Amino acid sequence: MCSQTDEEKLQQVRCAIRTIPDFPKQGILFRDICPLLKDPKAFNAVIELFEDHLKKKFPQIHLILGLDARGFLFGPVLAHRLGIGFVPIRKKGKLPGPTFSVSYQLEYGEAEIEIESDSVQAKQKVVIVDDLLATGGTLSAACALMKKVGADILECLVVIELKELNGVKKLNSVPFHSLVQF
Repeated sequence: MCSQTDEEKLQQVRCAIRTIPDFPKQGILFRDICPLLKDPKAFNAVIELFEDHLKKKFPQIHLILGLDARGFLFGPVLAHRLGIGFVPIRKKGKLPGPTFSVSYQLEYGEAEIEIESDSVQAKQKVVIVDDLLATGGTLSAACALMKKVGADILECLVVIELKELNGVKKLNSVPFHSLVQF
């Protein structure tokens, strides 16, 4: 059996992402990863592409951090494949015990994310994973949270980047990688 090239894997991932017009409101093209999650070959292509990318770029990674909630779908599998730990970054109030948190602005209000205070140590090399980068608010907040604890952010990694929303600007030069762009 022949293995797929990276380009073939990327095409498989792109084809598994469904576009739903006018959701959640008129004029928005929603990029739905549910079909990708349902397709084991497409899901595996995402994990293999992430894994290969990280192994080529970073000789040492201590932790994969996943954003609530869709970063939880890719992060633990990727961490397992790399033989390292996974840490969830949760919405405020979802974690037991002492936490570190950071607030950030939403389109209409404010939100807060947090990690358990003993989950990431200063100087640990981390990669932050999510499904999508849109306006960049949540991913930027995760970076601020990691800076607060003194972690070394190697990269932010997403499946989908919505280029026209220019969320990468909010990452303030934190290295960033996306598999597919719309």
